[in-house]
Amino acid sequence: MKTVLILLLVGVLGGAMAWRYYQRNHPLPFGERATAFAERSRKMAVDARDAMAAKAEAWELTPENIRDELAKTGRVVRTRAVAVGERMEDVRIVTVLKGKYVVEKNLASFDVGVECQDGEVTLSGSVRFPEQIGQAVGLALQTSGVHRVVSHLVVKT
Repeated sequence: MKTVLILLLVGVLGGAMAWRYYQRNHPLPFGERATAFAERSRKMAVDARDAMAAKAEAWELTPENIRDELAKTGRVVRTRAVAVGERMEDVRIVTVLKGKYVVEKNLASFDVGVECQDGEVTLSGSVRFPEQIGQAVGLALQTSGVHRVVSHLVVKT
């Protein structure tokens, strides 16, 4: 009986010390921390969207540019310089790109085929909107090891 009381007392003291430590290191209640985390996440998502929009503009991947280029040539082609040490195996590039397309909610449900040879990526398949072609090409251009993207993606009607 004495042992049980000592263990109970040690447990209560240990719990009190853990609670005190937790309160000191986490001064905000859980709800407020969750709200702050959600706000930071929302801001990061908006910043990422704005950065992608700026890159799309710089790479001339706006819907108007894509429509014009599709009407003229039937494909979208963009090239970027290869940085030193940025060479990746083609299989790895395809894997990384397919992963990006699966994660991207606007592209995940569409059939975007990816092929790569010596850092030149060829996209094929169909999407619903020209913006999605720009998004697919932009994500490919942002991938390490990719120096040229040729898109044969078509817009479903």
